[in-house]
Amino acid sequence: MVREDELRQAERAVASPAAADAGLVFIGRIQTPWTARMACPRQGRPDGPVCRIELFEPWVPALAGITGYARLEVLYWLHRSRRDLVLQSPRDDGVTQGTFALRSPVRPNPIGTSIVTLVDVAGPILRVRGLDCLDGTPLLDLKPDRCLFTPLAPPTPGDAEVEP
Repeated sequence: MVREDELRQAERAVASPAAADAGLVFIGRIQTPWTARMACPRQGRPDGPVCRIELFEPWVPALAGITGYARLEVLYWLHRSRRDLVLQSPRDDGVTQGTFALRSPVRPNPIGTSIVTLVDVAGPILRVRGLDCLDGTPLLDLKPDRCLFTPLAPPTPGDAEVEP
C-alpha cells in the first residue's frame, strides 16, 4: 500500500505556482470518524456513519429553508491533500491517468464534493450521511443537490449545441 505522500511508479509531480487569487472563506468545519487518510472511505455511502457539519457565524442564518431538501451537495477543502500530481496511478500498477480524469483528493485545488443525506438540523449543526473526508475538514459551501432541480424554462434553440 502506498504511503500518504509517496510517489507511485509512473506518477508525476510538478512544482505548484504561487497562489495569487481565490480568497476562499471556510464557513464551517466537518466532523467525521476518520482521522487518517488511509482509513477514510474513497467515496461516501448513503448508509455511512452520521457525521456533523458545524456552520460558523455569521453563516448560520443561511441555513434557513435547508430542511426542505433531503440531499445536499457539500463542498469542502481537502486541507491535508498534496497538490502537485498531474499524472496519478490509483491502482499502483504503472498505468497513469491525468488528475482531471480522476476523483482523487490530490488536485491543484483540492476541493472535495459529496452528495449527502440530511438527517437533521439543530441550530448551526447539520447531521448528514454520505461524507468521505477527514475529521476537521474545512467546509466551503452547502447546496441543495442539483439533481433535484429541473430547468426553470423550456428548452430553447441552441441549448443542445456545444460551443467550440
